[in-house]
Amino acid sequence: MMASKRPKSTGDKKNDSADSAGSSTELGLPDDIFPLVLTSGTQELFECRVDKDVTRESPYKILRKEEILKDMKTRAAVSDFHPIKQTVLNYPGEELLLMFDRDFTCGQNFYLVLTEESKKRILEPPVSAREDTAEGTSLDSPPCKTPECQPWVSLGSEREIEEESVRDSRPRLKYRISRVRRKFGAPVTFTDCNAQESKDKYTECTSYDDRKFSIERMEITTGVQAVPTLRSISTQTRWTYPRNMCSQYEFREFTEEEKENIANSENFRNFVNSVVSRFEVAAQQNMIFDVFFNDWQALHEEDGIFGGKVETHLKEYQSFTDLHFTKEKTISDINWHPTINGLIAVSVMEKLSSEGKINGSAKLLQNPPLIFFWSFSDPINPQLLLECPDDVLSFQFCPSNPNIIVGGCMNGQVVLWDVSAHADRLQGTRSAAGKATSANECALPAFQDKRELNTPVVRYCAVSGVENGHKARITDVQWLPENFEISKAGIPVENKAHICVQVITCAPDCCVMFWDIRLPRVTTHSLTERKPKVTETPHLNRSDVPNTFKHLDLSWKPFIKVALPKKGTGAEYSPLKFSLRDNMNDNQTGGSTETSEQNLEKSEGGTEYALLRASSAKQLKPLEDISTRFYIGTQDGEVVYTDWKMEKDNDSGRLLSTKPSHCFLVHDGFINSVRRSPFFKDIILTVGGWTFAIWKEGVMNGPIIHSSCSPKKCTVGYWSPSRPGVFFIGKEDGNVEVWDLLEKTHEASQTQNLSTTQITCIKPWIVPPKQHFLAVSDHSGTLHILEVPWSLRSPSYNEKSNMAKYFEKEVDRLIFLNKRKEMRAKEKKDKEAEEQKKKMEPKMPEKLEEQIEEENLVHYKTYLAMEKVILKNMGLLSDEEPALN
Repeated sequence: MMASKRPKSTGDKKNDSADSAGSSTELGLPDDIFPLVLTSGTQELFECRVDKDVTRESPYKILRKEEILKDMKTRAAVSDFHPIKQTVLNYPGEELLLMFDRDFTCGQNFYLVLTEESKKRILEPPVSAREDTAEGTSLDSPPCKTPECQPWVSLGSEREIEEESVRDSRPRLKYRISRVRRKFGAPVTFTDCNAQESKDKYTECTSYDDRKFSIERMEITTGVQAVPTLRSISTQTRWTYPRNMCSQYEFREFTEEEKENIANSENFRNFVNSVVSRFEVAAQQNMIFDVFFNDWQALHEEDGIFGGKVETHLKEYQSFTDLHFTKEKTISDINWHPTINGLIAVSVMEKLSSEGKINGSAKLLQNPPLIFFWSFSDPINPQLLLECPDDVLSFQFCPSNPNIIVGGCMNGQVVLWDVSAHADRLQGTRSAAGKATSANECALPAFQDKRELNTPVVRYCAVSGVENGHKARITDVQWLPENFEISKAGIPVENKAHICVQVITCAPDCCVMFWDIRLPRVTTHSLTERKPKVTETPHLNRSDVPNTFKHLDLSWKPFIKVALPKKGTGAEYSPLKFSLRDNMNDNQTGGSTETSEQNLEKSEGGTEYALLRASSAKQLKPLEDISTRFYIGTQDGEVVYTDWKMEKDNDSGRLLSTKPSHCFLVHDGFINSVRRSPFFKDIILTVGGWTFAIWKEGVMNGPIIHSSCSPKKCTVGYWSPSRPGVFFIGKEDGNVEVWDLLEKTHEASQTQNLSTTQITCIKPWIVPPKQHFLAVSDHSGTLHILEVPWSLRSPSYNEKSNMAKYFEKEVDRLIFLNKRKEMRAKEKKDKEAEEQKKKMEPKMPEKLEEQIEEENLVHYKTYLAMEKVILKNMGLLSDEEPALN
């Protein structure tokens, strides 16, 4: 800034100094200072950083002359001190004073003192100047004097100090503790002993009131605050369940005569002729383009996929566990309530082995197995408990009446529960069928009856006999859909009642059984009157046992028993899981509100199951469009495709099970999941061992997708209810893998850890309209409720059609691979046959060396003759010239 006013000539030093002083004089500044602009680099170099090294209170900084000259020599014209180079050289002293100008009084942030007199005047101002400054700030105040010491005047404070101080009232006690010298450094051994055996081993120092010692309270400080009395009042209004109202009106219609007059009128013809061209254009546009397609929604989906940050991880929404009932137990199965959102049922079982259960049978009788009903509104206390005769491995709600529940036990029994009496409790504040709310329901929580706060326990109302059921644990149980039922011959027939009345179970005892909850056509009176023995448990609040299925208790038998014999051997398959083609109840993961309301009305209506009778197959119409084939996952990792339809033996006339048509061994462990896709009825997911596979029904060459072996075992699998290409896989290390076939097919799209123990069950659920949950249970007895992110619940554009094309390509690939295998096998077979044929042919005798030389000589002469002919034809050799040898 100041350098621009310096002359370019460097001939005369006096002229340079005069010029620098002149520039300061032009700004109205004293001649003995020079304003400078110091950059941050220069400030760090000379340690004069603003507000750190120099401040408003201490604005001084001493700079050595040789350091300034060194900086100007090093950085030349770039140095901030270059404008006063000659002035610094002419300075007589070795140290210059740099002043920090915070208020920019001189125009810059620093100024340099150019004379020794000014430096001394600034650093050591005269006394008179300081006094003048003090007088200028406060003219009326007296001069400051040093305070003088005054004698002590007692006001009684020393007495208070003496009273508060602690002084010894007696000489202190002295104790001397000694020990034998040989015991110093000896090892010490501690042992456990009972403190009550000897008085010396346990001493209790209890507090007591010593009358000889008392402290007089001389002063106490207390405070009192007046606060208004608060009172909380609430009122409860009755809210009935809303129902849709509608009205029907009758439209007015022209008579035939009026219609004919209008059609023949001139105005009608003119109107049709005027709009016919526009109508044709509109009809063509409707055929070409879908006018109801939502472009904004599709645009939003594309933006969410390709741009911006999209949440992809599962978020834990809630978790459920009970320290009393689920301690040292594992979760065997979970099911969402079909009609009540936020309600989920969980079955738990002991972690003990068979031998451990036998040893602890007395304890298990006192604490029977239970099924818990958890609600999002109360994550601490279960809403309902279902008592079970044994550990339940699988259970399911009835699709037509959610108050009816069926379960399969460890001992092979099939159990039925009826929770209709507790429907109001499960539904929360909503009263059933418009009934009036009782006084206890409207009472405040503080004044409720304590009996209502206890979780009610519902005893099973029917159980099959041990001798009539499975001989092993029931691993899967499903309801047949309400649109058909099965006859004793295994033929699907119509269901006139449109109520789910039949159940399918499977167990590793090599059979699949069909059960009917209706009364058979011929019943024995003595069997229906038998009652099970009730084992009282005083610690549970037992409710009355309903009589819904009293006719089945201990007399319930399967009406079809499907065996699974292996081909060519006398052994049989051991089924663990199965999947029916026309049974979509297993894939129910939430749905429309209308379906939930229909099921709720059926359950509120109260079907009298005791009055239902099994109809004769002759009176019912057979259904040809219902498939009787189904997939089964076995204990040995085999996937079996079989038919439950019974065949009549020509010799004995008995109905026998058909042999499975296909069997594939693709898994290296027992199969724990067989699930059909909710979007494609012919796509099945099987999980077992360290792999999973995807099958297409009708393709009997093997799985269309087969994963590689993972480092950890796969324990469970389930399809996504909203995206056709997404499914979830649970692992034994507590991880949950999310597979998106449209994104990756060789590895999982993402992996998330939820627990330190293995995952036992996975069940998704859709809460209308936009909230999706994933229930995941682990081996430690904890149920995790996860919220599914937008990217995993919202399908992309045409995802279903893209997945259908992908499955078709995989089928074509599988067919091509099988053809290549057959071709390679045929080539290998032909090659082996040819080699065998060569071995069978007689060997030719070896030629002698003389014969070989004669043959070579003959060939050589033939070659020379041919060469001579070719050279003659080319004109390179005449008839007289001999050929080159």
